Amino acid sequence: MLTVVLMHSPFLGPSSMRPLADELASDGVAVLLVDLQMTINEAPVHQRLIGAFADALEDAGVGGQLVLVGHSGAGPLLPGFADALELDVAALVFLDSDLPTPGKAWRETVDPALVSQVKASVRDGKLPRWDRWFDTDPLTLVPAELREEMRDEAPEVPWEFLKEQRPVVEWAGPCGYVLLSPVYEAAANKADELGWPVERLESHHLAAATSPSAVAAALKAVLSKL
Repeated sequence: MLTVVLMHSPFLGPSSMRPLADELASDGVAVLLVDLQMTINEAPVHQRLIGAFADALEDAGVGGQLVLVGHSGAGPLLPGFADALELDVAALVFLDSDLPTPGKAWRETVDPALVSQVKASVRDGKLPRWDRWFDTDPLTLVPAELREEMRDEAPEVPWEFLKEQRPVVEWAGPCGYVLLSPVYEAAANKADELGWPVERLESHHLAAATSPSAVAAALKAVLSKL
């Protein structure tokens, strides 16, 4: 049996992925949505995140083969998540995210202007909630009821998280990519070059919350090729 394990961005909460999880489940896909909220409040964040993920899967009692799906900031951590499990991980799927950069910190992989902008907003060692990083609130893309739940879940992540080196873990197994927004076009193109199955939607970064049927169809298309 194959189980799809969904991981939300560390800068958001599980509600950002719940519509996608519900859509997959309604299609008969075995799915587990992991809640990582409480592990990102203090450093070392990567270590806490990966440990909590492994504990969550052990507590859930999942068996068989797993496909790990990471959205946004969870994507680069997928090899670390897989390495922490004693279960059979069949594949990794990156959902509108950067690809892994083992040994590099977030601030080494993004536009220096964004790093400067985010760093200037740090208060008492914490970042503002993700929706406050930008000139335009990205959560306005989401219907009001879900928007408030997502806003309430969004944590104030330690600045140290963006300075921490990502786990030095390599993954040699199958991978796929689902592109939701133009922001990650370069990552999708790299996935193409690597020979991964890639599905592209003309949507936005939070499409798992607003267009779950389209995202589920793209994800299943990738899985069928893996």
